[in-house]
Amino acid sequence: MNTEDVLNEFRDAGALLEGHFKLSSGKHSSVYCQCALVLKDTWRAMKLSAAFVEKLKATGVDVDMVVSPAMGGVVIGYEVARTLGIPGVFTERVEGQLELRRGFEIPRGAKILMMEDIITTGLSSRECIESIEAAGGHVVAAGCLINRSGGRAEVGVPITALATIDAPIFDPSEVPDELKNIPAVKPGSRGLNK
Repeated sequence: MNTEDVLNEFRDAGALLEGHFKLSSGKHSSVYCQCALVLKDTWRAMKLSAAFVEKLKATGVDVDMVVSPAMGGVVIGYEVARTLGIPGVFTERVEGQLELRRGFEIPRGAKILMMEDIITTGLSSRECIESIEAAGGHVVAAGCLINRSGGRAEVGVPITALATIDAPIFDPSEVPDELKNIPAVKPGSRGLNK
């Protein structure tokens, strides 16, 4: 799948949104990729996961386990782990910090793919990577369906993205006039209001 194929899957699912959005990072954008809508259809989740795994394998990286940050990464992380035939677990926020819960463990030294749905600034990815390494895992790669930073986000390990776009993002003090007149919606897991 190329970028346009991936974006068409999002469009067909009504998951490529335009408006005024406040992102989990606190930044603003006129474009939002709602992965929950694209992944609700199991056949589409399987299709995107298979395409991602094909792209990941082309990098030559070898992984033992997939770990994702909740909420956004849970479904795609599970689906990628299922496609790879390896364990998949997730981290959750506890008092603002991502950590493993529910009896999840990472074998010491296990090679981990940290899998996200979307990477914008890389903040959640970096936090997830820190929690994986604190639990004894060795993160060898990061993955996402869409890297909306245009490839500029840094998470400390190579990122494999099924699609890369350069979606506009703005600091709160630099929101353009055309967005200021539209109420900001917080559709992400750290501030759902729609």
